[in-house]
Amino acid sequence: MTNPMQSMKAALVETNDGPFRLTEIARPTVNSGEVLVRIHASGVNPLDTKIRAGAAAHARHPLPAVLGLDLAGVVEAVAADVTTFHPGDEVYGMTGGVGGIQGTLAEFASVDASLLAIKPANLTMREAAALPLVTITAWEGLVDRAKVQPGQTLLVQGGAGGVGHVAVQIGVAFGATVFATDSAAKADFIRSMGATPVDYASESIEGYVGRLTDGAGFDLVYDTGGSAVLDASFQAVKRFGHVVSCLGWGTHALAPLSFKAGTYSGVFTLAPLLNGIGRAHHGEILKAAAALVEAGKLVPHLDPQVFSFDTVAEAYAAITDRTAAGKIVVSIVEA
Repeated sequence: MTNPMQSMKAALVETNDGPFRLTEIARPTVNSGEVLVRIHASGVNPLDTKIRAGAAAHARHPLPAVLGLDLAGVVEAVAADVTTFHPGDEVYGMTGGVGGIQGTLAEFASVDASLLAIKPANLTMREAAALPLVTITAWEGLVDRAKVQPGQTLLVQGGAGGVGHVAVQIGVAFGATVFATDSAAKADFIRSMGATPVDYASESIEGYVGRLTDGAGFDLVYDTGGSAVLDASFQAVKRFGHVVSCLGWGTHALAPLSFKAGTYSGVFTLAPLLNGIGRAHHGEILKAAAALVEAGKLVPHLDPQVFSFDTVAEAYAAITDRTAAGKIVVSIVEA
């Protein structure tokens, strides 16, 4: 019989796009620099579904594997050389689920302590688990790359989406005047975050650039869509402006940007997990983001559905079927 103190429940995927199999696997041990977290909630991102399908060349995860990039939970144990966290601390982070690192659809994970931060005190575990990937992605683009400043104009492409709704709120918190493209149905949500909505389906790029900036363009543009949306971003930015993208797929003509002497930055949030470089900065970002959350300046937008270990497949389907109305989170410990 398996010793329950040495095993844990996990959702295992054994083939590309294969079913989730609930099973008992070995509970991880804590190595140098690591923290053992009892996972309460696991965030699900569109990227997780691509990793499961084996459709993300930049985000391979050898199978069989436990998926899940984001977590919120409670520290169970720490390595002897870890002094930043202690048993009982409530933490959150983007900690695995790629590159052969165990993901968060499990009862426990032993993770690099530098990837974690103390969970915002005013969030539930589900709310906190919705934030790490999208928050780090938005922060690295706006704060680290574009260095958003008070008084600048910022256009967020896809402002009601996962990364987009965080980018909007960070922009507002840093004093920018924020505009956000999305469907007309998302306009009220965008307004509720302090931004001006732009219905991309009913107005041309030239139309909204002319209407909102007198034709000058935006100081900063954050693209979350890639492909044609990134091309539109090059057209929407102003002279000497800056475009950031977290999804720079496709072939793009740089002339529209070059003619404005504009600049471009890409964001690859997974890099520290894959190559081990810069992990501490992820923890620093989440610590700074927690301060924004506790000040009421950053609020995660959750889908109201509650998923559990038994309904992990349905959680992933909500993303692939595009039926999610906010961030999807799986509860590992029932609230």
